[in-house]
Amino acid sequence: MIPSVDSAVTTSVPVKPGTDLRAQFRQAYENRYTWDPGFGGYSGSCVWIQGDQRVEGRFTIGKDLKASVEGIDDEAILKAINSQLWEVAIHRVRRTFDQTHSENTFTAGDTDSVGTEVIVGGKGEGDRYRIKDDVVTMVHRHIHGTVVTIFTTSVTDTGSGYLSHTYTSQYSDPTTGEARGGRSSFQDTFFPLSDNGPWVLQERVINTEAHGDQPAGSQTFRFENLEAL
Repeated sequence: MIPSVDSAVTTSVPVKPGTDLRAQFRQAYENRYTWDPGFGGYSGSCVWIQGDQRVEGRFTIGKDLKASVEGIDDEAILKAINSQLWEVAIHRVRRTFDQTHSENTFTAGDTDSVGTEVIVGGKGEGDRYRIKDDVVTMVHRHIHGTVVTIFTTSVTDTGSGYLSHTYTSQYSDPTTGEARGGRSSFQDTFFPLSDNGPWVLQERVINTEAHGDQPAGSQTFRFENLEAL
């Protein structure tokens, strides 16, 4: 079995602001790990842990990328597990760069320790990214009336593209920039079901900061006894 290689994102060479970054952004986009078109699905047991609480069930992700979870009665926990599995599957879908970004333009902004800013124009105007070492290190996107900002700090190299290993996520108001909820920090652990993959999520730890009346919290999702369908 191929071991994962976790690596921090390193240095970035400054790019002149205003430069067309379409080629560079395409390279980073195409360096993301996605499942092969022949993906057949997989199944296993799922475990949700929060403090002293531990709930177990079973799940399947089919070749249609839809997840089903059984053996969990608590609706909130069931929803949480389904949400994580949906997030995994939707980000493993392989779409060409042109399918996703044909109506967008990509222009260089500043360069900092996170990477070179990619300012989006066209259909996705208002969105921004940062890229470094062929990795998308920051995503700032408008989605359904809110803004999500994600910073990736280390990745797992699968040999066929990268997966984000540690990253943060923050939702905010698109007009005022005010935070909507506390910032969440993620640590994802992946492994391949066979020497040729597919690489799948083994564990996700989410720590969320306190915000307003909402206290800080931590959840762990584990996916075990994994088998290809």
